[in-house]
Amino acid sequence: MKGLKFIITGLLFGIVMSKSEAVSWYRIQEMFRFQAFHMFGIMGTAVTLGVLAVFLIKRFQLRDVQGERITFQPKEKGIVRYLVGGTIFGLGWALVGSCPGPLFVNLGQGYWPILVAIAGGVLGTYFYGVLRDRLPH
Repeated sequence: MKGLKFIITGLLFGIVMSKSEAVSWYRIQEMFRFQAFHMFGIMGTAVTLGVLAVFLIKRFQLRDVQGERITFQPKEKGIVRYLVGGTIFGLGWALVGSCPGPLFVNLGQGYWPILVAIAGGVLGTYFYGVLRDRLPH
């Protein structure tokens, strides 16, 4: 019962992603081809809400579920790491036609071939963990 709120949050996330068509391969391809504003609007809304949430967390010194104050650590300077990581992420997204979150929404909708993409993500994460100490960060 302790994790019920997280399960409910995940279900709500899946419903919102599905109803907004953010899990649609066609919508994602439209975005990468600059043919429709739909996905840009969804992501712009998400970024705006994220900025607002961080502002409110900092302004009111909010706490996490364990009661500890939420803090933000400054990031390292340099743009190359973000360009390389973003390019790899974007290429994967464009090739698969889905971001990591919607992969599981598609699986929940019964699109079993998405298991190939999920397996690729799990393997990529595993190999990153193996190679992390040897990679430039």
